[in-house]
Amino acid sequence: MKKTLLLLLIPIAVGLGIWFLRHKAEPPKVPFAKATRAALSNTLSTNGKVEPFEFIDVRVETRGLVKRLLVHQGDTVRSGQVLAELNQPGLAEDLAASEARVASARAEVETLETGGRSADRAELEGNVNRLKGQRAAAQSNLESLQRLLELKATTPHEVQLAKQAVADLDVQIQSLEQRQKSLVGKGDVESAQAHLREAQANVQLARTRIGQNQIVAPMSGTVYDLPARAGAYLNPGDPVCSIGKLDPVRVRVYVDEPELGRVSPGESVRITWDALPGKEWFGTVEKRPTQVVALGSRQVGEVLSTIANPNHELVPGTNVNAFILTQVVKNALSVPKTAVRHESGVGVYLLQKDNTIEWRPIKTGVSDALRVQAESGLQEGDMVAQPSDQPLRDGMKVTPVLQ
Repeated sequence: MKKTLLLLLIPIAVGLGIWFLRHKAEPPKVPFAKATRAALSNTLSTNGKVEPFEFIDVRVETRGLVKRLLVHQGDTVRSGQVLAELNQPGLAEDLAASEARVASARAEVETLETGGRSADRAELEGNVNRLKGQRAAAQSNLESLQRLLELKATTPHEVQLAKQAVADLDVQIQSLEQRQKSLVGKGDVESAQAHLREAQANVQLARTRIGQNQIVAPMSGTVYDLPARAGAYLNPGDPVCSIGKLDPVRVRVYVDEPELGRVSPGESVRITWDALPGKEWFGTVEKRPTQVVALGSRQVGEVLSTIANPNHELVPGTNVNAFILTQVVKNALSVPKTAVRHESGVGVYLLQKDNTIEWRPIKTGVSDALRVQAESGLQEGDMVAQPSDQPLRDGMKVTPVLQ
């Protein structure tokens, strides 16, 4: 029995030995990728913050209670549009009193410019006319006495008394006429005009204070921040809202100091926002930084970029992802990044016609997330070894697996 079992096991062992020897002699399988030509772009990935391209912070100029808030955050407003109304008691009454003082001062000026008050002028004119009537009678009496004196029917003394009466009336008439001319002096008119100007200034001040109760938009744009609330009490300088132009927006891109040399104005920028996955916004680098600042544990330059935002989806203050396209090479000869090794310098293992591999130094150029440009050392169509479990060496025989 044992002899029979032994005879059965011998062929199996021989077969296994032959298979093992053949398998051991078979070259290891190694995956290979082809060197191909395509457009490669070098992208710098970082983060940034959205800002309005142009903005104004609207603040109150006078204290008061927010009576009405007429806009909401996100509203589009036009220049001059009323945003809010404040309630400040007593302003309407102050305006009415000031307007009344203007009317009184204007009437005073008009009265003085026409010669004085009508009652005063009428009284003087009446007195002048009365005295003129008395003088006419006195003059007639004088003339009668002078005729009687010629007839020796009266005395010279009576004639002299009549002349004196006419002279006295002339003096009185002249005095009243002089009073008529000096009823209003130049200084009186100027003083009344000054009072009128003061009253008009008070009216303008009251209207300005009432106007300050209406908070209006100083520019057209979008209300992107609205700290004011209806019923809140505001002091001078307190913010009502912020208005900005949101298409385009400015993105302040934070670039680490060692990478700043790769950034130039005009380079393309792509923006993504984690809150809206799948959405992308595009623009260009506007300005390189003028200084390096600390951002947490990083030293960064703040690169300004202009980004199109037609639907106003990017909101000021938003933290976004930024990708700056720093270099583009069209028709670049490239290989997978995983094929490039750093052993005796930078190079790849190149597949030969006899299925051996050869170490080939290369010079790399632009790279993206998956591929790197081979500026020298390779030709289009060359097969380069990808990583495998088998250690590779120059001249080694392999079984290529094309990917």
